Amino acid sequence: MIHTIACIGVGRMGGGIARNLARSGRFEVRVVGRSKAPVEACVEAGASAAASMSDALDGADLVITCLPMPDTVLDIHEANRGLSPAGSIWMDASTVDPTTARALADGAQASGRRFVACPLGKGPAQAEAGELPLFVGGDESALEELAGVFEIIGAAVHRMGSVESATAFKLVSNLIGMTTVALVAEGYELCRASGVEPAVFLDALKDTGGWSYQADLRLPWMIDGDLDNRFGVDLALKDLRLAVEAAARLGVPTPVGAAGLMQLAAAHAQGYGDLDVAAIDRVVAPGE
Repeated sequence: MIHTIACIGVGRMGGGIARNLARSGRFEVRVVGRSKAPVEACVEAGASAAASMSDALDGADLVITCLPMPDTVLDIHEANRGLSPAGSIWMDASTVDPTTARALADGAQASGRRFVACPLGKGPAQAEAGELPLFVGGDESALEELAGVFEIIGAAVHRMGSVESATAFKLVSNLIGMTTVALVAEGYELCRASGVEPAVFLDALKDTGGWSYQADLRLPWMIDGDLDNRFGVDLALKDLRLAVEAAARLGVPTPVGAAGLMQLAAAHAQGYGDLDVAAIDRVVAPGE
């Protein structure tokens, strides 16, 4: 039975998860984060700010990590796993590669804990609303025990099987999505250079097979020059790198995804790393 939850990493995605769990009133939620403002936002929702990692994990039935880089997730798990009770669940909601997920699961099992991979779909707005799609895999008993948690933080739970399958799916989802953003940017700039008005392009594309979730979400931002960071270039670059590397290890060719990766690398190189991934449009039209 889950009573106490430690949330490590309360940024754009992890913060929404922590706040929804705290607001539910069903758990004691402790939060740890690098920045003061996100932690305070969680406290306002009913969570408590842990004075240290050990205070957060002491007696925690569930530990949720939601962090930007695989190495950071590994370091935190390896350094602090023994601070939570034997039999506790460690759930990683970060976007990591299958090799990292397997290392996390094996490490948890070796120390008497259970591990679940729970990559998240969509973005911060859905995290705040408790409407995330969840792609879960790992210890079956833990997954059953987490049903009440999933109900609060997610709109749909997709059972992917192993931790490798869950994390691979999230990488593939981002590979498809972010490569689509690159194509939308190219098509938009090609039509604009050919004299098609942006509003006309947006309206007409909706009536074609070229329309997509990413076009619906990010094409208006490209047109308006709204590049506030909802999902940043640097995070997308990390995710596509992990996806292409995983494909290479498995012998699966991903030339289109690799091209999308290089467009993101170009956006980073041109100084757009902290902007939304819609800024990939500036790689195609750098004078704008």
